[in-house]
Amino acid sequence: MKKFMTAALAGLGFAITATAVSAQAPATLAQVKQRGMLNCGSNTGLAGFGVPDAQGNWGGLDVEFCRAIAAAIFNDPTKIKFIPLSAKDRFTALQSGEVDVLVRNSTWTMTRDASLGLLFTGVNYYDGQGFMVRKKLGVTSALQLSGASVCTQQGTTTELNLADYFRANNLKYEVVAFASSDETVKAYDAGRCDAFTTDASGLYSERLKLTAPDEHIVLPEIISKEPLGPSVRNNDPQWFNLVKWVHFAMLNAEELGVTKANVDEQLKSTNPEVKRLLGTEGKFGETVGLTTDWVVRIVKHIGNYGESFERNVGQGSLLKIARGQNALWTKGGLQYAAPVR
Repeated sequence: MKKFMTAALAGLGFAITATAVSAQAPATLAQVKQRGMLNCGSNTGLAGFGVPDAQGNWGGLDVEFCRAIAAAIFNDPTKIKFIPLSAKDRFTALQSGEVDVLVRNSTWTMTRDASLGLLFTGVNYYDGQGFMVRKKLGVTSALQLSGASVCTQQGTTTELNLADYFRANNLKYEVVAFASSDETVKAYDAGRCDAFTTDASGLYSERLKLTAPDEHIVLPEIISKEPLGPSVRNNDPQWFNLVKWVHFAMLNAEELGVTKANVDEQLKSTNPEVKRLLGTEGKFGETVGLTTDWVVRIVKHIGNYGESFERNVGQGSLLKIARGQNALWTKGGLQYAAPVR
């Protein structure tokens, strides 16, 4: 009996503590609603992922994910403020509350996950680090870069990956590092280094900025794992779940064939999975502080994950990146969403 009472009291203490922590956690969703706008930490300019056009309108895969969050909350993807952040400042801006969510090609690593007070909500783009060189160098493999000077950006995982790769392969190199991506690209374009390294998706994006893009090639080697995804502060479980499930919603919509064009028709579906996803059965949106039609809002305004991918970085874009690892799990890729049920 004594053991039972001790265990019961311990359980009660845990419940009280958990409730207290939950009560003290800042309600990000409530703040966003009161403000009437989502503050999204974005890239300073990376084609296909996050970049403003000549009129200042932001577009890209990451940008559309932020718009999907705004659509889920407000039924209006324009109720959003994009705050461009450098690699150096991005996590500080999130920690300080300057932005509600950071969606800007940031790699999910153990150090960032465990020591910055942040949580990654998922992977919206599986990537890996690569190299770009001028065709005239005659280089066809990164293993031929011994003695080369390599341009890279400070404050990113690319510096460590670069050092690891050259050390593991017994290659000599000279690193030429810059504070911003723009400085790095300009230096490479000006011939200050033999090669440029960053995430492969970034190489295809940055190549568009070069004076003569067709004179440069991306080498075949991928030297690292770079799971890129949104992150939030780790003190608000409801907000963490909301952002995570926006990504899952877009993936589930693609898997179930729910598109921007057919979502209204799909509301009549008798498929139980579609009914739960679109809110015609159950109240799943309410579990993360949203309305029952939260996924309908996302898909009507943005589309599913595949539509966003193809439009921004896939075959319908200037980058023309193959889905590859970012294909759905049903098509040999890594994108896999938990079910709505």
